[in-house]
Amino acid sequence: MAKIIYEVYQNQNEHNVAYGKYYARVKYLENMNTRKLSNHIAEHGSIYTPDVVYGVMEKFRSCLLEMLLNSKRVKIEGLGTFYTTLECTKGGAVSADKFNVNKHIKGLHIRFLPEQEQEQNISSREFLKQAEFINVDSLVKKEDEEDAEGGSQSGGSGSQGDSQNQGGSQSQGGGSENQGGTQNQPTGYALTISKMGSGSASVTKDGNAVTSGASLNEDDEVEISITPAEGTTPSATLNGSSIELTENDGVYTGNFAMPAQAASLVINTGSASGDSSI
Repeated sequence: MAKIIYEVYQNQNEHNVAYGKYYARVKYLENMNTRKLSNHIAEHGSIYTPDVVYGVMEKFRSCLLEMLLNSKRVKIEGLGTFYTTLECTKGGAVSADKFNVNKHIKGLHIRFLPEQEQEQNISSREFLKQAEFINVDSLVKKEDEEDAEGGSQSGGSGSQGDSQNQGGSQSQGGGSENQGGTQNQPTGYALTISKMGSGSASVTKDGNAVTSGASLNEDDEVEISITPAEGTTPSATLNGSSIELTENDGVYTGNFAMPAQAASLVINTGSASGDSSI
């Protein structure tokens, strides 16, 4: 079974309602680029050399972007579907004939929806079932115990003791390299979500619902959908900064990337009083 390394951390943002609470986030061991992934594929029973695999993956990347830029959805069986969405400016155009691409389209985003067919379902809940979770603290403790055991063995005399000493120093060096590889990993944190008023709102990431306290990472793309109370205009802020909303048939949507610190998302769905969690 696959092993997901995680660490438990405490929310240190004093202005966040989740301040002082503990959450889990993934502890990444390495950043894999295309070349490293190509080498990995070639070493796992592939008849192709790493250079051939790398060439195919580069061609896949360029063709994927080409298809997306030609208004096509690209489904990779067993993985999921890539597609694009438009981000429009706040307020939109007053009429269809007044809509201007250069003025009213703010961004074009690449999205990914995990495979959800029963045979190859890797949606968040099903993907969760395939993983084994290991607390990084237990790994550190195990390494410390092994180092201590190796140190006691190296106290012996003769070439055998010298050999064990040499092995211990190599292990320590590997641990230092691994630690350095994780320093630049994305910041993980919990998202606090609240709403005000009598309307309704939902928050999703890659098509999956996001609830208060969910563990997210920097640059994760999040989408909100708001149906406001009658006769009111909704609003949404992230850490106090306004999020641009686009209206369509009375429903307001907005997209944003998570910042590099604990976040508080406040959604105003109408004029009625009262706060509640989504």
